[in-house]
Amino acid sequence: MGVLFLDELPEFSRSVLEVLRQPLETGEIHLSRASHERRYPARFQLVAAMNPCPCGHLGDPRNRCQCTASQIQRYQARLSGPLLDRIDLQVEVPALPPEQLTAQTPGESSEAVRERVMAARERQMERGALNSQLGGKALEAACALDDEERAWLAGVLERLKLSARAYHRVLRVALTLCDLEGAPKPAQAHLIEAIGYRQLDRLLGKG
Repeated sequence: MGVLFLDELPEFSRSVLEVLRQPLETGEIHLSRASHERRYPARFQLVAAMNPCPCGHLGDPRNRCQCTASQIQRYQARLSGPLLDRIDLQVEVPALPPEQLTAQTPGESSEAVRERVMAARERQMERGALNSQLGGKALEAACALDDEERAWLAGVLERLKLSARAYHRVLRVALTLCDLEGAPKPAQAHLIEAIGYRQLDRLLGKG
């Protein structure tokens, strides 16, 4: 257990990044050499950061991007669709103007956030496992979507060209949002927010 932070994610070679797919999916590293096989626990939380382009200014209204379209495409193509599928929260953090950086806006205290997270975690353990560890059937049962909600979600995923794997990932995030609110089951608002966090899938067209 732990956190693996990778800064400048596309700067790692694609072959190295692809190795992360198995432990992100199963929580294990499986090594197979000739007649020997070994499995090692590797359950971790992946946190990664990247620029939108090589120069880092794509979409920045204050600094003009100097990259060509082909440079941007090659840079973003270093992240494969199967790898992005396994990253549940993909959030763009735009550059902030100085007045916002220096503004002192009151926010929620860390203590309040901790209490909400601990309450959500307790709800998950009452189900038998954290949401990230729920199997498909247990996850479906916990979300308890009706036929209309399933049809709506399937239509959204189809329009956004998200994969079948992304379906269960969206459910897990929606269920976690529901737990943080203390709601009995995910509502459409939770599903919409969960889908909204998959920004790279849509931006790079790799769903």
